[in-house]
Amino acid sequence: MAFAPGVSQMITTDLWYPVYIGVGSNLEGPATQVRNACDALAELPQCRLVATSSLYVNPPMGPQDQPDYINAVAALLTRLAPHALLDLLKEVERNQGRVRKPGDRWGARIIDLDLLIYGSVNLTDPGLTIPHPGISERNFVLFPLLDIAPTLIVSGQGTVAAMTQLVDGATIQKIAK
Repeated sequence: MAFAPGVSQMITTDLWYPVYIGVGSNLEGPATQVRNACDALAELPQCRLVATSSLYVNPPMGPQDQPDYINAVAALLTRLAPHALLDLLKEVERNQGRVRKPGDRWGARIIDLDLLIYGSVNLTDPGLTIPHPGISERNFVLFPLLDIAPTLIVSGQGTVAAMTQLVDGATIQKIAK
């Protein structure tokens, strides 16, 4: 995959950081969109894809007059700084046809990539909060994370395994590896 000039993929660190990316879609063949995004993550410069969760189907968060979502989580090792990685995630979204529109926060989408966790970094900047807010309340993040990192500690929130015990598992269903 080629990346556009000016994308900040060259901002790197000397260390490899474990990161977790939420992947979701509810348009244009959602399972295929999620798999394509995971394939694209494997091609990111200064990154190594180390695991992907099973695929899960769940109702949309927000307006219910849209199709169900397919979600997964990908684990990577990266030497990219958080904002540089976020820039590349947005480029993957654009390459798959996502167009961000104002006021479309909870709407249907071809692909959505969220930087959930970046090592043990805690960061709050305009446009990027790590860990991603709401992880502990989102079954569509926690159950895929449980597949690949059950003992992962989310800063200030506990382990993934413990957090999954506190969310509704009845509205999410594992559909494929």
